[in-house]
Amino acid sequence: MNKSESVAEISKALAKFQEEVKQPMKDKENPYFKKNYVPLENVVESISNCGPKNGLSFVQWPKNDETGRVGVATLLMHTSGEFIEFDAVFMKADKETVQGAGALITYLKRYSLSAIYGITSDEDDDGNNSSGNNKEKTELPKQDEISQEQIGSIKVKAMEFAKARNQEVDAVYKVLNISDITKLNETQASAALKQLDAWLSSVNKGA
Repeated sequence: MNKSESVAEISKALAKFQEEVKQPMKDKENPYFKKNYVPLENVVESISNCGPKNGLSFVQWPKNDETGRVGVATLLMHTSGEFIEFDAVFMKADKETVQGAGALITYLKRYSLSAIYGITSDEDDDGNNSSGNNKEKTELPKQDEISQEQIGSIKVKAMEFAKARNQEVDAVYKVLNISDITKLNETQASAALKQLDAWLSSVNKGA
């Protein structure tokens, strides 16, 4: 993480933003999981409604790593000149096409912004679109399999907490006893997300 020498003003602005933000509606339907979720445009709209008046703005850009994974980095800025540049979150789409990469970029933009701004958009899964799972299925995933959404959510929330505590994200995974996210089952992933939510709640309260 790269940040300005001081983040006092940007922290105050984020706290004020979270008091005022109106959570967006989950009005986008995921045909695979039969659930609704918040699309990227609704997340951006909620941020735009009260972010600028609190001096907050952001920039996001796509990246690639040496393994061919697609990532998205986010720069959070304040009118005081303070900034926080969040490390890119990388994932690999199962469908390695232009459309698959584009869907994954949109997915990562939404989850990164939601985690940074405190937008509640990550309770329902739409990440299967970035993995090419947009075809009609005859059965749902097994109960004990971790979903693409859970993997992405754990990564984003762990990154957010690590940055809030000025720690390496690997240290957060170590405390959570996670050596490989993809090998977690659904119960373990849910427990990790619950713990991360509790930690982030404490951070937001100034603990």
